[in-house]
Amino acid sequence: MEHSVPSTHKVPGPAPLATRGPKPADVLELLKPITWFPPMWAFMCGAVSSGAGLEGRWWFVAGGVLLAGPLVCGTSQAVNDWFDRHVDAINEPHRPIPSGRIPGRWGLYIAIIASLVSASVGWLLGPIVFVASLVGLAFAWAYSAPPLRFKANGWLGPLVCGLTYEGLSWFTGATVMLGAMPSAHVIAVLVLYSLGAHGIMVLNDFKAVEGDRQTGLTSLPVVLGVSSAARLACVTMAAAQVVVIALLLVWGYVLSAAIVAGVLAAQIAAMPKLLRDPAKYAPWYNGVGVTLYVLGMLAAALGLGGHI
Repeated sequence: MEHSVPSTHKVPGPAPLATRGPKPADVLELLKPITWFPPMWAFMCGAVSSGAGLEGRWWFVAGGVLLAGPLVCGTSQAVNDWFDRHVDAINEPHRPIPSGRIPGRWGLYIAIIASLVSASVGWLLGPIVFVASLVGLAFAWAYSAPPLRFKANGWLGPLVCGLTYEGLSWFTGATVMLGAMPSAHVIAVLVLYSLGAHGIMVLNDFKAVEGDRQTGLTSLPVVLGVSSAARLACVTMAAAQVVVIALLLVWGYVLSAAIVAGVLAAQIAAMPKLLRDPAKYAPWYNGVGVTLYVLGMLAAALGLGGHI
């Protein structure tokens, strides 16, 4: 009788599931620290525009900066990367989720945990800030997640971003300092700068044109074409600042108005280079023109707060 010899060859089983969580460095990359600056700056402008002193409120200011930047803004980036993972696989395959460095559903888990932490910090800073943080988190999810997915609309998506990144952060900064609603003058200026930021967000869409086109996202560079979208962005940013200058003059903040007019003139001088080749120079203008834009925000805030 022949005896069969046991085979040494093993049939491969299913691939083991990822049991380890992502590395801290990959989580930090997911939260995109470079994007935290605009809301943190807007929060600072809000604090300055309130006219209130910092005595006894340092902890509130520190908490508000943490809330505006790493927490709410970081949450929005995690949410966006999770729901945009198929788009990023085309535009930015090196990102943590499409590259597999944040495996499985960890991207979603991080977004949920960050939302809960953000809401908790907002609660500690008082009822008005808590409500503002909930609004910011709601917009963060609605911007990227179905069924609303505001970013799928080239007009609505940048508007939501501008109102959240600039307006809501400015409002929160002023509220933290005052412990109450800011003045009508402050609200008018923060709304105008938020509307102008629509142009900044449109320029930010230029880096994702190919992926947006392939996945059906109707960003303005896709819908209008790169050249027309760039012109619209320039007009939007400039028009908002013209109205801010006019209001500052009417209210008697002459020095602030002059500074905002100066930085606007510098932006206008830089715009022809952007418009010659928007796809090429949009990152350059985001560095030069947007920096001038936010400097004007601070100048306006200094005037409103009675500092200049």
